[in-house]
Amino acid sequence: MSQPFSRYLHPFDVAHNPSLEPEVKRAILASWASDRSAVRDHPDLRKPPGARRAVPIDDILAAMHAIDRSAEGPRASP
Repeated sequence: MSQPFSRYLHPFDVAHNPSLEPEVKRAILASWASDRSAVRDHPDLRKPPGARRAVPIDDILAAMHAIDRSAEGPRASP
C-alpha cells in the first residue's frame, strides 16, 4: 500500500476515501481496531503506529459499518 496509515487523521477519512477499494479500507480499519493499537490504560482508544492522536474504538467500528452500508448500495423502499 503506497499511502501510510498516518495520512489518515480519523477512521472516516479512510471510509470516505474514494481512491481505496472497500477491502483495503477494511484492512486499514481492522489494523486500527486491533488490540496492538490499544492505548495503555484506555482500552476504548486506539492509536495506530504513526498516528498523531488516539481515536475511540467506536469511531473505528462506525467507519467499518459505513463501508459495509455503502457496499450494500441503496435499499429499495417497501
